[in-house]
Amino acid sequence: MTKIALPTPRALLFDLDGTLADTAPDLAAAVNHLRTSRGMLPTPYEMLRPVASAGARGLIGVAFGMTPVDPDYDALRTDFLDRYAANIAENTTLFDGVTALLLHLQEQSLQWGIVTNKPARFTDALVPQIGLELAGCVISGDTTAHAKPHPEPLLEAARRLNLAPEDCWYVGDDLRDIAAGKAAGMPTIAAAWGYCGNSEPLTWNADAIVLHPLDLLTMLDANSA
Repeated sequence: MTKIALPTPRALLFDLDGTLADTAPDLAAAVNHLRTSRGMLPTPYEMLRPVASAGARGLIGVAFGMTPVDPDYDALRTDFLDRYAANIAENTTLFDGVTALLLHLQEQSLQWGIVTNKPARFTDALVPQIGLELAGCVISGDTTAHAKPHPEPLLEAARRLNLAPEDCWYVGDDLRDIAAGKAAGMPTIAAAWGYCGNSEPLTWNADAIVLHPLDLLTMLDANSA
């Protein structure tokens, strides 16, 4: 965990996939169902997990070598999303320490919320199934006109919590999370326990890097001392 003094927050905002929830098992299963339904062998999980935060684009890119410009991509994406929606919480769990972290925030009367690029179709179905229904706000990838790395989803979260952006810490496991947080004027924290794509959190210029969710409690305690 990097040690750095940040402004004391009034709320913590979190990315969902790879930060609060380990959704990679169900995302990987959905894309591998696509492969096996087409007579292909499954893609190894260790290849899919790092790109889980990138959703359909990342997973289809690895599993099929396709990008959104390929003519068959849209149909494949629709099939993938339908399969994922049908089994959205089979093996998804909260990361170790997340439940204790959120309980501590509630006990300390600190607000917390979710800002994800996951479309509301999936966020609204998943959040109550994995114990995140007490979030003070849930901003999905289609809640505002722009998704991360644009700052608007984070600014909307701050508005819904009646807070200034600088009163919120944003925690995420992808470069676009840190870029969005910085653009919104929020202190940013890289969740190194997450998927992190194919890049190294040390290169993201986040204000802090934490290795475990409960490290955030250490940071909060240091700020209140």
